[in-house]
Parts: sequence; C-alpha cells; structure tokens
Amino acid sequence: MNWFNKLKSGIQTLVRRRMPDRVWVKCERCEQIIYQKQLEKNTGICPHCKHHVRISSAEYIAAVLDKGSFEEIGREVKSTDPLAFVDLKPYPERLKEYRKRVQMDAAVLAGTGKIDKMRVGIAVHEIGFIGGSLGSAEGERICRVIERCMRDQLPLIIVSRSGGARMQESVLSLMQMAKVNAALSQFSAEGLLFISVLTDPTTAGVAASYASIGDVNIAEPNALIGFTGPRITGSSVSAAEMEALRQAQRAEQVLEHGFVDMIVSRNQMKATLSQLIAMLASPRKESA
Repeated sequence: MNWFNKLKSGIQTLVRRRMPDRVWVKCERCEQIIYQKQLEKNTGICPHCKHHVRISSAEYIAAVLDKGSFEEIGREVKSTDPLAFVDLKPYPERLKEYRKRVQMDAAVLAGTGKIDKMRVGIAVHEIGFIGGSLGSAEGERICRVIERCMRDQLPLIIVSRSGGARMQESVLSLMQMAKVNAALSQFSAEGLLFISVLTDPTTAGVAASYASIGDVNIAEPNALIGFTGPRITGSSVSAAEMEALRQAQRAEQVLEHGFVDMIVSRNQMKATLSQLIAMLASPRKESA
C-alpha cells in the first residue's frame, strides 16, 4: 500500500498513556526514587536510608493492630466552627476541604483492636487533617477511647503526630490538653497501662501534655519532638541556632536527655507494643 492509500484509509497512531499518579515517590531525606507499593509494603520506611515517611492514621493502625480487629469509637464526633473563625478562608470551608482530602471528620482516629490477640484501645492523630492539630472533636475522641479502656480494663496506645492546638478553635482547643490529661489521670488511678508513641512531628501543646506522660514513651527514628517547629522558631533565631535546635529536637537527642524511653522503627512497633503489653499490663487475650 502506497502513502496516498494509507492517507485514504486513515493512519493509526499510538496514543501514549499517562503514568498514573503516585507510582513513584522521592524520599525527602535521601532523594532516592521509591516504588510506591514497595514503600507501602515497608510501612512507609525508605529502603535506602530508613527515613520514616508520614503515613495516614488508617495505615498506622493497619501496621500495629491485628488484621480486621479495629473497631472505631467516636466516629460521629465531628469538628465544628464554634467561634465563626475566619483567617485566609472561613473555618467551615477549611474543614470541608480536609474532609474531602482525607475522608475523615476530625484529626484523630480512635477505637479498640487487638495486638497479637490482646485487646487494646488506640488513638492515632491524622497528620493530613489540618496538620493533626488538636481541637474539640479530637479531644473528645481521645477521651472516649480512654473511657472505654477504663470500662473494659484495657491498655491504651496514643500515637501522636500533631502541630499542636488548633488556632481556629482558640481556648476551646487549648482546654483539650487539660481535658485529656485529666482523663489520663483517672486512667492511671485505675492502674492501667498507657503507651505514648511520638512520631514525626509531635510538637507544641500535644508534646507538652499527653504525648509526654505515658508509662512508656516510644519515639520513631529521627522524629521531630519539641514545643515549636522550624517555621515558628526560624524567624527569631540565627541560622546556627536554628540548626542546633533542629538537632536537639530529633528523637535521638530527646532520648539522650531522658524524655523518651526508647526509639523503635515502625516495622518493629507492633512487636514492641506486644512485648510491653505482655510484660506491663494484664491484657485481655481473645481468640481471633
């Protein structure tokens, strides 16, 4: 068939397909390219430099609890706009945006589940929902799981990943620190085990309150743990002071100064929690 006949009959061309989003990701520490599925299989740990990538609250729960054992508590508790707050945009619009983004109504996922068949209560901050910040709904969800643990005599795990109190809720947010600490005081009086897991980042009011008062405080490697992060402090100190502060607020330095008890890699977290619960609590063990 000559060229003109080909034109007449129509020329078929190959259409290049777009690469699907999030197939490959770049590690923010070593800048190596990682296959997304490999990263997920490795619980969000870079295979090259062991950097712990931030994962969702649902992924964290899947990594530490027995499969299919999680039962959510407080799902009906949602963030609202009690102060009619407006910054760059009205607070209700911001809430709507984040709800759509992470498919959650608050920045804490709480419930009960099992670790090696031992029942536990667990609350995990969702960093993707307004930076995992602590507002009224988050405080209420945490307190509800604490109450359930007291009722059923269960050990409690709180996984903190937060920028602190949520400014859009002002004093109503700040009072959640006292509210959660008061609930934990009652929990402690019951002789129950509270394990606090500090991940990247654990800062501000959350770091200064319940994240730091576990019977056992565990940090993930290189997690940022401190009262103020680089964006807040950076405008008021020199570059040298900022670099020193960055190093001082990493988990390894925090461990050296006694504010956490151990550093545990995420892929060893379930085994470590299981050992601690078996040693320090009287866990309720149930068949699968």
